[in-house]
Amino acid sequence: MAKLSVEIVTAERQVLAEQDVDMVVAPGAEGTVGILPRHAPLLTTLRPGVIRIKKGGSETAMAVCGGFFQVIADRVRVLADVAEREEEIDEARAEEARQRAEAALAEATRAGVPAQVEAARTALRLSLARLQVARRRRRQAPL
Repeated sequence: MAKLSVEIVTAERQVLAEQDVDMVVAPGAEGTVGILPRHAPLLTTLRPGVIRIKKGGSETAMAVCGGFFQVIADRVRVLADVAEREEEIDEARAEEARQRAEAALAEATRAGVPAQVEAARTALRLSLARLQVARRRRRQAPL
């Protein structure tokens, strides 16, 4: 069966070394994108959200924000501004970040500054993605 080669990097580090997988699902600029082997070439920006990587019967999730998602010849490259693996996310800190982002969004909306509103929305989306990944990991943890 055909496979995809996937690699995820940020400016600071390699988050996921190149490996063969069955499918990648990512938050693209125009919506969620699912990539299978032999997908047409694609280049899109990333929205804050969750990347899911399926291999065999397992699935791994990562929170991402900003950057680019590229597909060429069964190779998926993610060049993200922020990318965090499941085990790197602290749920309590992510919840605190969500609360701060909601407060910042409310304040920016009251102040009527469009750039601050958009920055606060992005921070809120990233914190929600982190919470989703952390809660997913908790649900999958053995008892």
